[in-house]
Amino acid sequence: MAADSMEIDDSLYSRQRYVLGDSAMQKMAQSSVFLSGMGGLGIEIAKNIVLAGVKTVTLHDTKQCEVWDLGINFFIRQDDVFNQRTRVEAVFPRIVELNPYVHVEKSSSTLDDNTDLSFLRKYQCVILTEASLNLQKRVNEFCHSQEPPVRFISCSAHGICVRVFCDFGDDFEVSDPTGEEPKEIFIQSITQGSPGVVTCMDNRPHGLQNGQSVLFREVNGMQELNGSTRPVTVLSPHSFSIEDTSHLRPYAHGGFFALVKTPMTFSFETMEKQLWGPQVLTPDFSKPEAPLQIHAAMLALDTFQEQQGRMPNIGCLQDAEVLVKLTEEVNGRLKNKAPVNAELVRCLSRTARGALPPLAAAVGGLASQEALKALTGKFSPLQQWFYLDAIELFRPLQSLPVEEFSSRGDRYDGLRACIGESMCLELHKLRVFMVGCGAIGCEMLKNFAMLGVGLAKCSGEVFITDPDLIEKSNLNRQFLFRPYHIQKPKSSTAAAATLEINPELQVDAHLHKVCPATEGTYSDAFYSRLHLVVTALDNVEARRYVDSRSVSNQKALLDSGTMGTKGHTEIIVPNLTESYNSHRDPPEEEIPFCTLKSFPAVIEHTIQWARDKFESGFTQKPSTYNLFWQTHSSVEAVLQRMQSRESLEGAFQVIKLLSKRPSQWEHCIILARLKFEKYFKKKALQLLHSFPLDTRLKDGSLFWQSPKRPPSPIEFNLKDNLHLTFVVSMARLFAGIYNIPYSEKDQCEEYVARVLGEVTIPEYKPSEKPIETDESAKKPDQQKLALSSEEEREAITQLEGAIAARHVSPEWLQVSPMQFEKDDDANGHMDFVASASALRARMYAIEAADRLKTKRIAGKIIPAIATSTAAVAGLVALELIKVVGGYGFESFKNCFFNLAIPVVVLTETAPVKRTHIRDNISFSIWDRWTIYGHDSFTLSDFISAVKEKYGIEPTMVVHGVKMLYVPVMPGHNKRLKLTMHKLIKPPSERRYVDLTVSFVAEADEDEDRPGPPIRYHLHRRAGGETP
Repeated sequence: MAADSMEIDDSLYSRQRYVLGDSAMQKMAQSSVFLSGMGGLGIEIAKNIVLAGVKTVTLHDTKQCEVWDLGINFFIRQDDVFNQRTRVEAVFPRIVELNPYVHVEKSSSTLDDNTDLSFLRKYQCVILTEASLNLQKRVNEFCHSQEPPVRFISCSAHGICVRVFCDFGDDFEVSDPTGEEPKEIFIQSITQGSPGVVTCMDNRPHGLQNGQSVLFREVNGMQELNGSTRPVTVLSPHSFSIEDTSHLRPYAHGGFFALVKTPMTFSFETMEKQLWGPQVLTPDFSKPEAPLQIHAAMLALDTFQEQQGRMPNIGCLQDAEVLVKLTEEVNGRLKNKAPVNAELVRCLSRTARGALPPLAAAVGGLASQEALKALTGKFSPLQQWFYLDAIELFRPLQSLPVEEFSSRGDRYDGLRACIGESMCLELHKLRVFMVGCGAIGCEMLKNFAMLGVGLAKCSGEVFITDPDLIEKSNLNRQFLFRPYHIQKPKSSTAAAATLEINPELQVDAHLHKVCPATEGTYSDAFYSRLHLVVTALDNVEARRYVDSRSVSNQKALLDSGTMGTKGHTEIIVPNLTESYNSHRDPPEEEIPFCTLKSFPAVIEHTIQWARDKFESGFTQKPSTYNLFWQTHSSVEAVLQRMQSRESLEGAFQVIKLLSKRPSQWEHCIILARLKFEKYFKKKALQLLHSFPLDTRLKDGSLFWQSPKRPPSPIEFNLKDNLHLTFVVSMARLFAGIYNIPYSEKDQCEEYVARVLGEVTIPEYKPSEKPIETDESAKKPDQQKLALSSEEEREAITQLEGAIAARHVSPEWLQVSPMQFEKDDDANGHMDFVASASALRARMYAIEAADRLKTKRIAGKIIPAIATSTAAVAGLVALELIKVVGGYGFESFKNCFFNLAIPVVVLTETAPVKRTHIRDNISFSIWDRWTIYGHDSFTLSDFISAVKEKYGIEPTMVVHGVKMLYVPVMPGHNKRLKLTMHKLIKPPSERRYVDLTVSFVAEADEDEDRPGPPIRYHLHRRAGGETP
């Protein structure tokens, strides 16, 4: 992003723009950051803020690269250690590569208690990591005293504990505290009274809070409210009151309101003041005292370091007791305090020399987002301390001998100090399958490299798969990719970049989707070799499928996802937790067909309509056309069959396309002009013919009242740029599917005007065809609609005409369907969708959206930013260590966060539920019963075997969608004598099938109860049945 022009490179920043907005992006592009400390936390923050697109970052560090840095800093290489480079020299070129728009500088100057700090005045934000408490306080005082203040952030990570502190000055103004887009909500009624009460249409929740203000628009009757902003008092989830409305005219109908965002001012204290009366964020409500306990313990650690000139020694009981005593002294001085947690303090003492890279990633994400807030005033800042610990990770390891944690002079020394050598070895031996190599996938691979997950020398392996190629917009978050990787496969590129971080890993990269079609590759045998599965996916359907395969194969699954500044993690452990499929999000609200077709009310409706027009006209119809002519290669034969009144599916649509097929660019322009007339003039005239403005419903109310908007026909005007854009973009799409060449000159206004000057537009003739108004009606399948005799005759005539005109050559029977591509501005796809949506919005008097918003909605773009992806991946990697260690249920944590507010909530995972069948027989989602058969094993044998082994007799047996045995079905009792082979008909290579069974429930219940899946092995197990 060039700071002088302030233009935002949408091809790079598009996903982040939807998170921050252009104003914040431009403020960032004018901001300079000073970042000190190139350890684990520092490098995470550097990566995230450079990807975000600040103007200048100065990286500061005075230390030399050591072997153990390889395990905490993903941008330091073995060569840097060997050549004794400083850390800042080593990371500098790799940070520079992340974003060509960011100017990166490096500094190795001394920064201590005697340094003149005046050089910091040129920065808008100063971030310290790995700094002593005294230096933190001194730099903070200097930053706070400046006018305007320099925003200050400090972060410290020691072993299992980490902290972040923010001070943005006495008066820090935030333009948008939440980042949530205000929704327009339609009004059902407004009373005349003091106060007036507003009720939302269809009992829609308004989501407002007392004291917020709303803006009213398009209200009929009580017009005085339009354009006015009123403070609200919430009465219920779907009603609120607004001051006195008794003097206003009575409410008639219509109108909507939207929340008005009001800036907020936040006040900060210096670190010196905050030390003894800290304002903390509480991430884990199961241990609400933890933040204050960690605050006291880490302040004590600062004192220990100052007094001893070192960190506590690993496993030294004496150091640990000194730290406990210091913590008690510190705690005595705190104004708001919690009881000292001696266990936490001892764990901190034992691990303080170590580092947990995933913890640095998680908190580095949060700290980076605070830096972006400091620069932009976008989102609510952290006030003022954030603490996180990983005591659940270390607690079970406390009894291990001290040698477990001792240094071995390799890259894993920092990690080993926190989790011990045995756990490190288990990580090295791990065989992991990660699905997806996008933003979260890149961050997860970084964590695998830091943790040494899947080392070749230990027979470990990381399998990754992603069918996608790298696009420029990926580079803003997917930090393993560079501009020269564009259009290369994500998985193999990410694998190579991961090996640069840690060459000891073994990474096997695939380009497959994980879906039923690839079960030959990702078979049960493949899953049997794995220890766990990690998803880095961006859609629910794929998650559900991977979850079902993981449950079926008894493998732990670590899932995570982000949307903008929000993130979630979910840990799924066999026999302990519920699975992803155990809960279902409410389905996305669909826009009713009649709303899209005839009665749009908000801009989302017009955008979806335009997107549907693209899909129908340039993807579905051309694909149907190709398929039809591949099936019916002879045009004459099709004509003959139609003349003999034979019904051919899709023939009417296909022949219509064939008869209207343009052969040159001018025809494409004319076709687009006729579409303009149809969409934006005739449609409006027809609606007003069918439903005149004074039309009333049976109850006497007006037909055209909110949310229905009466349309106004649009007269075509080539001088209107929107009209020209629509015609040219649609003509380009026609030319694209029909393979018609055109030049840049052919798209200019003069050329289009000349072509259209000779076109006669047919006059509008009203139709008596009914218009759908039922919101529950579904879109009809055009191909399957029965044709009228008139339509049949029309199709035959058109086909005869095409044959006579010799328009039936092989190339005329082939077109090129398009796939909507939102990120390529040169292809005209977004030009069409944006202009079509804006014209329809104009026709219905709906406020148009800008191109950016249109692109987000039409392209179903998920807003994304590197800070959130780094945080979720770090949190998942922490849980991965617990899974590998076989920890108990209470150790695992799911997380939801929203870095914008900011809120971080850690919760226990959902315990697995058991389903009771009857008596003492029950099962969970993780249970799978097993029966071994043989070639002559009958259905009756199967039922007896289940009864004998599990104590209950099946009443129904189903294989996939085929019912093998349902006693009430005619003839099914005869099946008891048939062999399972004959009933199932398995392919010869199949060794087993999974069957669904039901059982008779308790005596007082009518319905049968489902049981767990039964894996039926088609051949007897060698050496007997029991595994």
